[in-house]
Amino acid sequence: MASLPIPSVESQAISQQLTLLIKQKISQAGGWISFAEFMHMALYTPGLGYYSGGAKKFADLKTGGGDFVTAPEISPLFAQTLATQAEQILTASQGNILASNILELGAGTGKLAVDLLLELDQLNCLPVQYFILEVSAYLRQVQRENCQAKLPKNLLDKLVWLDELPKKFNGLVLANEVLDAIPVHIIHKTSEGWHERGVSFEADFIWRDNLMNDVAPQAEGNLTEHLPEDLPIGYITEVNPAASALVHSLADMLETGAILLIDYGFGAAEYFHLQRNQGTLMCHYQQLAHDNPLTHVGLQDITTHVNFTEIALACNRIPMGFIGYVSQAQFLINCGILNILQRHSPEDIEYMELAAAAQKLLSPAEMGELFKVICFSKNISEPLIGFVQSDKAHTL
Repeated sequence: MASLPIPSVESQAISQQLTLLIKQKISQAGGWISFAEFMHMALYTPGLGYYSGGAKKFADLKTGGGDFVTAPEISPLFAQTLATQAEQILTASQGNILASNILELGAGTGKLAVDLLLELDQLNCLPVQYFILEVSAYLRQVQRENCQAKLPKNLLDKLVWLDELPKKFNGLVLANEVLDAIPVHIIHKTSEGWHERGVSFEADFIWRDNLMNDVAPQAEGNLTEHLPEDLPIGYITEVNPAASALVHSLADMLETGAILLIDYGFGAAEYFHLQRNQGTLMCHYQQLAHDNPLTHVGLQDITTHVNFTEIALACNRIPMGFIGYVSQAQFLINCGILNILQRHSPEDIEYMELAAAAQKLLSPAEMGELFKVICFSKNISEPLIGFVQSDKAHTL
């Protein structure tokens, strides 16, 4: 692993506080905790976890800084294109007695909400309310400040922040790069059977495997239930029952509308490829990617790729309509990103910036193919525009 930048003295002090809390948790648990529990504490401990602290996380292509770049931060072109799909879903949902709304999970800096509302206003198709479910008090404050600075009052008044999912919802549920940040279990196939890989503490945090029979029963269920039977000895991978549980909760909540999930990942055949025998775990610190989550605790992002087959299976177990599964590039093309780009003259400086952004969003070498879009619906019968061509559902 390449050397990571040395954190500031202030950041090191925060990391040490969080390290002490996790160390105490490990001691109370008898010397071992699952990686899912470690990841949850590293990312979400109030005031100390990565998503709960005050360091800049989302990079800006113009100003720099941060640890990673998301599609909404690249350009308003992403949200402007997404608005085409949102308009169709909101319109289709309005046949219901209740109003059509948007619910965004994990809204980052709030930029997607800002750009989406501005574009939907131009399309004369505003939601009645735009709900944001954000677990981080710090990010919630960032979202409020950015929205207040960039939205007129009539759009700002549509924003409502939630502490938990509503019991019932009608409209569009949107999650961009949320599933990849849900804590995962790591499992390891050995000659003795499947082990769960967790975390212990000696002089520092260390990996330690426990036979699955020796691990306390997981509330999420059987971690190996949907794994291929022919994975070789030594294979390491991640299992994310919490992501499936979230999909169940969203499906239970939705009455009429659609759930649109955008993230990087694969169908099961690619996810469990023999060459991916060390899993997909990845960390980001100051825009450097590496695979050691046990360092810089609380100061770096920890993510895994999404197993979209497992997400599709979760929805198949409940009464939901499967709409489609496409690459991000195909979704944006289906929704008319090239038409939106043509609103601007090729001679304008703004056009050049948007064209460069489109390249990042669409290129197979950038975000175009690695990122996928999957969609489920209730009480919407018409085909959705984002999935009319090049559906990859057969790969799940």
